[in-house]
Amino acid sequence: MHPLVTTEWLAENLENPAVKTLDATWYLPTAGTDAGREFEDAHIPGSVYFNISEISDRAQSAPHMLPSADQFAAQVGALGLGSDHTIIAYDKGEYAAARAWWMFRMFGHENVAVLDGGLPKWLMEERPVEAGAPTIQPGTYSARTCPGLLRTMTAMRDNLSVGDEQVVDARPPERFAGRLPEIRAGVASGHIPGSTNIHYESVMASATGLYRSPAEIEELFREKGVDLDQPLVMTCGSGVSACQLALALHLTGRTDIPVYDGSWAEWGSATANPKETGDG
Repeated sequence: MHPLVTTEWLAENLENPAVKTLDATWYLPTAGTDAGREFEDAHIPGSVYFNISEISDRAQSAPHMLPSADQFAAQVGALGLGSDHTIIAYDKGEYAAARAWWMFRMFGHENVAVLDGGLPKWLMEERPVEAGAPTIQPGTYSARTCPGLLRTMTAMRDNLSVGDEQVVDARPPERFAGRLPEIRAGVASGHIPGSTNIHYESVMASATGLYRSPAEIEELFREKGVDLDQPLVMTCGSGVSACQLALALHLTGRTDIPVYDGSWAEWGSATANPKETGDG
């Protein structure tokens, strides 16, 4: 499935029982905003709330790390989603819909896409919304892990020595360079040595909030010195906005871009891990 759908497509398919929409809106912990409450205030009709912080391995110290396949299947099924559904994820214009898209692909679900422009475009076009908690009929979901789309801290440490994969960090430049303190306690400032910074917002057209064209995305990466003919891995603050870069590269035909799940929240909290500051 193409990784993006338009608001027009979703409006035409909203009543299709094979299509399920989910609101994956998420905010940084410093935002002080409750995405779940916002969902109950207004969401695309028929949607369920997909909370990346709840559908995660809560035993890990790093936030919203991937759960096991069994846990994912149980929680997704409880949301009324089935393995045969076409899943459309959206958010309020941030980046967590791409994280949901990546998670479903990680667990073997290929019929998944992101709503281009998200809820802001839907509302701008005066399309319908509803309020309240949805009534959910549990579904049956099966999941299998696709490890090729995932990188662990061990793999990232190994990559420092062998340099097989170019590391691209999606965080804002000031955080990448270490000029701002990290938002999570106990996490150092800076970035993984040798990585390149491409801010997640740069793959979107600022005027519309839509993803840029494949040619524009390729040019953006090349301008930053990234060799698109060589292996890549995406990282960020906690494995969320990195997925937006992975989705952007998927648009260019690169469908196997892995994400470092723990990202800087994990790497920067391990004192033994080397760290760099500066623009890279």
